[in-house]
Amino acid sequence: MLNKVRIALWALVALAAIAATVIYFTRPMDRSGSMFGGPFEMVSTATGETFTQADLQGTPTLMFFGYTYCPDVCPLTLAEATAWKEQLELGAEDLNIIFVTVDPERDTVETVRTYLSNFGEDVFGLVGNEAQTEQIKRSYGVFSEKVEPEGSSEYLVNHTSSVYMIDAEGEFFGTIAYGEDTSTAMDKIRRLTGA
Repeated sequence: MLNKVRIALWALVALAAIAATVIYFTRPMDRSGSMFGGPFEMVSTATGETFTQADLQGTPTLMFFGYTYCPDVCPLTLAEATAWKEQLELGAEDLNIIFVTVDPERDTVETVRTYLSNFGEDVFGLVGNEAQTEQIKRSYGVFSEKVEPEGSSEYLVNHTSSVYMIDAEGEFFGTIAYGEDTSTAMDKIRRLTGA
């Protein structure tokens, strides 16, 4: 039974990746020529204050969309991102790691803050209401949908699993795929940060 659930979940993750690809290629580009990025307004778990696209300027960023109830993809990705940063000896002034929740129904600022404390002090989250969450998803071409597995009292959320790289000007730089080779991911981060 557990095996069937896992296979179904991976199939849904694959479906999410396909949907994200469709969104990527059908979404109109903004005036800068980038298909990703745009206006959004969320609350930062680091400060409790409003965080917008303008706040991405100044420090390169790894941005990941997920949710705190995620059973595997989210904690693994966050652990990898913090490990890459540590291995490259990058500090808070060199690289931000931002977790954006796609589950506004359950993920409050405090819930996300507590969850992210498991991944070190340098990781912070962005939390919003449903409309704000949909806006940032549109801005970055992110797909997510609620799924209720049979026999479970908790729903899951299928979502885009790539890490988005944002440069110091706040512009989209590229992505790191879920499960991408560590050396390839670290080379991308070196190019992003100039490390």
